[in-house]
Amino acid sequence: MLFHVTLEEAEDGWFVAECPALPGCVSQGKEETEAIENIKEAIQAWLWAEDQKAAAQAQSDRHQVIVAV
Repeated sequence: MLFHVTLEEAEDGWFVAECPALPGCVSQGKEETEAIENIKEAIQAWLWAEDQKAAAQAQSDRHQVIVAV
């Protein structure tokens, strides 16, 4: 999957990375490359958490399957 990420240098010199498609998915790093690596981890964690929420809310009378994208 591909995601658009914004990078912005904060006043303290750190780089803030945000994924607008995933509300609240934000990370940072001392350098741009570190911020990009950190936002990749944050995106993975965000998607995992959403999947866990969906699985917990699923009704027991529905058949669940896992698909890779």
